[in-house]
Amino acid sequence: MQIELKRIQREVSDVGITFVYVTHDQEEALTMSDRLAVFNEGRIEQIGAPAEVYERPATEFVAGFVGVSNVLERDGRQFTVRPEKIRMHFDEAGDGEPGRIRDVVYVGMFTQVHRRARLRRRAHRRQAEPRDVLAEALESRGRRVRLEWRPEHTFEIQRGGEA
Repeated sequence: MQIELKRIQREVSDVGITFVYVTHDQEEALTMSDRLAVFNEGRIEQIGAPAEVYERPATEFVAGFVGVSNVLERDGRQFTVRPEKIRMHFDEAGDGEPGRIRDVVYVGMFTQVHRRARLRRRAHRRQAEPRDVLAEALESRGRRVRLEWRPEHTFEIQRGGEA
């Protein structure tokens, strides 16, 4: 159905007709849209291309509503980094955010790792794991870890309502 709707959307846009698609399904919105608008209590929080809205959320609400995101606080400012951008290391040497694994949740094709840290919220990491890595992760509750990500994957966001 999505493929057919995208085909119709392309056809009508060629003759100058705008195609408006309303959904509460974030994955569907990212898939179906050339541009999307995220609303919060009747106000537009962000408008942009799907990749822009997902990769560079403007507000805390957008960061939590479109996908899952980690929110960090530094010097009274808020930043976000998506879980799939985070690398987890079991050694404590090196740069990065230290913490301790609080919980590991098996969710089929990926695992969620929650850790205690100095972040405003729990740090999440979602990643498809090979079986041997999955087994190690499931047995890692309580272990100290270090999380790293590239600076270009961290974006400052405006404070706002939470998803």
